[in-house]
Parts: sequence; C-alpha cells; structure tokens
Amino acid sequence: MTGFEGSYMGAYDRISDQALMECKICWSTYDPAIGDDFRQVLPGTPFNALPDDWKCPNCDAPKAQFMVREDPGAPMMIEQRRIDEQVRNLIADFREIWNSTMRDVPLSNKALSVEAVGFRAHEGRGLGVLFSPWFMNLVLLPGADEDWSGLKAGAKEMVDFPSGCYEFIHNTRAQTGGYKACSLFSPMEEFQTQIQAREVAQAIMAELFNQENRAETDRRSEIRSSREAELAEARANEAHSLEETPIAEGAGLTTPSRRQIISAGLASEVMAIEPPVAGVEREAE
Repeated sequence: MTGFEGSYMGAYDRISDQALMECKICWSTYDPAIGDDFRQVLPGTPFNALPDDWKCPNCDAPKAQFMVREDPGAPMMIEQRRIDEQVRNLIADFREIWNSTMRDVPLSNKALSVEAVGFRAHEGRGLGVLFSPWFMNLVLLPGADEDWSGLKAGAKEMVDFPSGCYEFIHNTRAQTGGYKACSLFSPMEEFQTQIQAREVAQAIMAELFNQENRAETDRRSEIRSSREAELAEARANEAHSLEETPIAEGAGLTTPSRRQIISAGLASEVMAIEPPVAGVEREAE
C-alpha cells in the first residue's frame, strides 16, 4: 500500500496493530481499540486494516493524512521481525539438510516438510517448534545482543518454563548460527500429514506455558533420572563382574519419552495415532 504521507514515508508495514493514528488536519485520533462507530469499524481493527476509502470521521481527510501519534506495539513488532529473520535462516538450513542428506534416509517421513511453528519472543529470545520429515524440536534462538556462534555442539543445558524444566542440546548451523534444541519427536513416522504435525506443535507451545503441567512434568523427570541412575549402577556392577547376570535395560520401569515430558503427556492424548513410537529418540542435527 502506498500514498501514506503521515509517517515512515508511506511504509504501512512499520506501523503495528496497536498504533494510535492522528489526523494532520483536525488532530482527531484513530484508536484501534475503539474503532470507528461512525463508519461501522469494529473495535480491534488496526489502522492498516481500514478500507482504502476510509476517511477521518471529523474532517473527512483521507487515510494518507494520518500520522503515528504513538505506537506501543512497535518494539514488539521490531523484535518479532528479528526473530522471523532467524527462523527463515533456520528453515533454510534444514531444507538444505533435507535435500542434501536426509531425502533418501528410510526413517524420514516423506509426507512432511520443514516448517517452523509458533516462534515468538520469550525472555528476549526466539522460541518455537521446528519440525521436519525426521524430527520435531523445541528451539531457542539467541537474543538481539547474544552471540551463540561459539556454542559447543552436543553440550546440554536445562531451561525452565512454566510447565517444567527441560533439557536443550547446543548446536550451530551455517545460516542460523548457534541455537538450542529440545527433542520432542524423532523419527516422525507417527505423523500422517503436515497439518497433523503442525497442530501438535501448536498444542505443545500452548502446554509449555501451562503451569498446571509442572507437577506432572517434574514427576516424570524424576522417573527418568531414577531410571538413568539405576542403569548406570547396573552397568558399573556389570563391568566389575562379567559373570553377573546383566540387567535388562528398563526392566520393571516405565520411562516417559522427552516428548511426553515436555507436553505433560500431550503427545499421546492429542494425536489419534496408533501405536506410539517405541525406542530411543534421535537428536535432529
């Protein structure tokens, strides 16, 4: 859209949905929270969404004569654009992996393609879900003033969210630079369509911030920690005595997968897919 004279040399895309606009002729204000009852514009309608023929209800000046009075949403919009650029690089990196490496790998689900879901600002960093034909990960991207290019691939870090504390693995890619990923699903054989994978990713993003999940998440984390400790002890005992009967891994224990922990069981409840994936989950890259 062109012809906007009021602010930013006609660049409507620099005005957020929360911008309060002021007429240069009569100084009337358009507030998107109020709308324009005179011209039947509903409350919640951003200035950018007004019809091209909309005019000032007071002096009949055209839209082009309005300028920004204040824009409380501008910082959030700028931050989201920064994150969107990071996400574009992330998608490009994993599409390259798909085309160069993973396309002919049997574990890849060819019904899926690389997609980013729900990326938004969280404590100054980009956060969202990235999925591909071979994995689904929760991904953290660096903040505006952070340099993660020196992250050591494979290093682990616990990150706290309202629903619980989860393990992220450090990595770097050519275009993305440094990022941190928490494995949710791998492989992706349970998913039958792109829409199905997208809906699960959206649900996980919602449940990640649900404090009601924390008690269950912590309980499952404790189960996994207990299992890992028992397995480590069993392996140590086996090393000392080759004649000792080996303990079957996981015997008598039910351990939730990482995807079940992060979604507080959401994975098995949301997805109408049988049977669930069995075995060890693999890190994406």
